[in-house]
Amino acid sequence: MPSPLDLADLPFLREALLELVLLAITGGVLGAWIVLRRLAFFSHVAGSATFPGLVAADASGVSPTIAGIAVALGYAGGVGRAGSARDHGEATALLLVAALATGVILASDVFESGAVVDRLLFGTLLGLDTADLVLSAVVAALAAAAALALGRTWSAVGFDPDGAHALGLPAGRADGLLLVLVAVAAVAAIPAVGALLVTAIYVLPAAAARMLTASIRGLVACALGVALAEGVLGLYLAYWLDVPAGPPVAVLGALVCLGVAAVTGGWAAATGRSAA
Repeated sequence: MPSPLDLADLPFLREALLELVLLAITGGVLGAWIVLRRLAFFSHVAGSATFPGLVAADASGVSPTIAGIAVALGYAGGVGRAGSARDHGEATALLLVAALATGVILASDVFESGAVVDRLLFGTLLGLDTADLVLSAVVAALAAAAALALGRTWSAVGFDPDGAHALGLPAGRADGLLLVLVAVAAVAAIPAVGALLVTAIYVLPAAAARMLTASIRGLVACALGVALAEGVLGLYLAYWLDVPAGPPVAVLGALVCLGVAAVTGGWAAATGRSAA
């Protein structure tokens, strides 16, 4: 059995650990707003929608990161023009199915790159490069800066949209920036956890934290701590079991949510605090 010290001793695990720390920072900040603004499904689809573009980019030699960001920004822009991401569930679900089906067809029948599918869908401990770490660091810094600058507006729009407009807050621009940040953050998480498991980093820790705290600052801090703990433990389990990092992190996130729900009284308590 590997020692936990291996996470710091082995170069590729150090990079994976740094990546998960950066993603935890983003997950703590953006995850709070994803949960408060009910954008969990949007964040999931933002990651999955990039799948066909990533397959095509990988097969054609184009940077998958650039392709993923382009697709994610296009998706966020489309949702922003159409209105709230929460009000277009059917169209979003249709896009999710179409994106996954198109990606599988491209990988199997067009580019014959089936080995790439697992890596794109579930992430990998290997293959993280400097560009992945830089993107995650940039996204974490942007998320923190945006939350400091626009957190009041995001809260006002989420709890009282009419009041936010009456106060002259830049609701439209703030909401658009939130969608863009979530979309780009989803792309940043793909190398570590895969397109299908973005919610393991950005939704599950914040959902658990929402049941433990009633303040936004507490939610951000708690979500960051939970995301970091789940990421480190999930990375160790992935190394030990010789599996991609995404599934262990996702399973841990689900178990933590279920455990917190059982102890605190479940989702109804968090929903009640959100309504209040």
